[in-house]
Amino acid sequence: MPPTLASLVHHSALKLTVRAGEDRLDVPVRWAHVSELADPVPYMEGGELLLITALKLDAEDPEVMHRYVKRLADAGVVGLGFAVGVNYDDVPEALVNAARQEGLPLLEVPRRTPFLAISKAVSAAIAADQYRAVTAGFAAQRELTRRTLADGPEGLLAALAAQVDGWAALYDASGAVVATAPEWAGRRAARLTADVQRLRERPAPASSVVGGAHSPEQPENADRVELHSLGTSRRPRSALAVGTAAALGTAERYAVHSAIALLTLTTERSRSLHEAGLRIDRAVLRMLLAGEPDHARTVAGDLYGGLLDAPFRIIVAESAGTRSRNGAAAQAAGEPGGDTGGDPLGALDALAETAESAAARAGEAVLVVPEGERLVVLATDGGAAVAACVEHASALEAARPAPESRPGGDEESLVVGLSAPSGPIAATTAYRQAEQALSVARRRGRVCVEHEHLAAGSVLPLLADDAVRAFADGLLRALRDHDATGRGDLVASLRAWLSRHGQWDAAAADLGVHRHTLRYRMRRVEEILGRSLDDPDVRMELWLALKATASE
Repeated sequence: MPPTLASLVHHSALKLTVRAGEDRLDVPVRWAHVSELADPVPYMEGGELLLITALKLDAEDPEVMHRYVKRLADAGVVGLGFAVGVNYDDVPEALVNAARQEGLPLLEVPRRTPFLAISKAVSAAIAADQYRAVTAGFAAQRELTRRTLADGPEGLLAALAAQVDGWAALYDASGAVVATAPEWAGRRAARLTADVQRLRERPAPASSVVGGAHSPEQPENADRVELHSLGTSRRPRSALAVGTAAALGTAERYAVHSAIALLTLTTERSRSLHEAGLRIDRAVLRMLLAGEPDHARTVAGDLYGGLLDAPFRIIVAESAGTRSRNGAAAQAAGEPGGDTGGDPLGALDALAETAESAAARAGEAVLVVPEGERLVVLATDGGAAVAACVEHASALEAARPAPESRPGGDEESLVVGLSAPSGPIAATTAYRQAEQALSVARRRGRVCVEHEHLAAGSVLPLLADDAVRAFADGLLRALRDHDATGRGDLVASLRAWLSRHGQWDAAAADLGVHRHTLRYRMRRVEEILGRSLDDPDVRMELWLALKATASE
């Protein structure tokens, strides 16, 4: 405890007597200051015990004393010490009345007690309080360290809450609550998510104070919450909240700073281990895609259990509209993606969390590799991770607005491609299948497409592509221009002839013309296009062009 007026009054060597303000002696004293100025207020900071002899004051004038004492009280002076036996044999009644009127404690200082003795007593008490605070802070640091080593962040939070006589909460990089102590603080901590998000927008280290709300178990006490960012990089990765009934003291401040340091070390260590794991994951994935499954198994060891031996599926996901030239270049080089940035919408993080959580609950191994603007997931065929990813994508699909109401065109949250079941030897093929399904999903405006559905369906929906339609329009434009002149119906005749596999009589019957007329029209098609209908590739291209433009 810092020195108070009461502790000075009870100091046996000072012999101070209270003459006014008996009910305000419990206020802390920041310092003891001597001044004989008629107006010492400009040189005060607040919290001082002012010591005077009234050398330059008319202490017997009630009006002068009232103005003098009022200025001191307004400036935050916590007490006035008046030395008797120097200029006045007793404390003037005008000063006593003014002190009582303003509620300012007035202490009588006997002749044998020098002001220096009071200053020394205050200084010694402040030093002792600081020593106690530092000692308590080191003890708190040892306790926090012990609990962290024994129980991790949860143990640290419990110890910190006990040290500050309040509550503590830890938030992850997304601003979600990870742990709280005591348990009742969970709801209070959850209400601070927006404040944590604002704190994360500031460069680390950063802190802020939030106050005014009530704790669920102690509604009578309003809590004051300090938020502190954790992490050494420019953008904080997590945050600590500390809620107390009042501002933190010196010892509590030491405890909070120790907790910040320990949590930062824990966060950075966890991040280093996580990044090391990601490097292994990327290496294993690249070896599989390079056709080196044996090397991949050697590097992986027991990390993924039997995942690399059993049938698995590969999922490739992107945040729609975020593909970059670097990522495209990496894909063209046969790599799973370019490390070109992050996931601005959080969609890839959400999918990764879905896959990992489902696999953990089911006891499955899963390989999740963030690759710049892409996410690659390798999971057991028929397992919980694959099912959870498909269900997650289906939920996004169901929640999407109609295409005409989407403000950003292709700025959807997620696009996912899923391969057919495969094994380690065919991992490259599976990855290519997932990419193909991803491309179809992006082109169709879908969230998720499975490669198996493409193989079981029709190729015709794939023609709904701008490049295919442009090719079809260009290929058939000359025939349509000819028909527009009224000199024949070459496009319809070509469609009928191709649909009948070149059978003249059947196609002519469908058109209601003589077969010689149809032969003439097909010769005109060859002349106009400059291509032979005897070539099967030409017939295929013309048929696909007609299908691609069938709705026009």
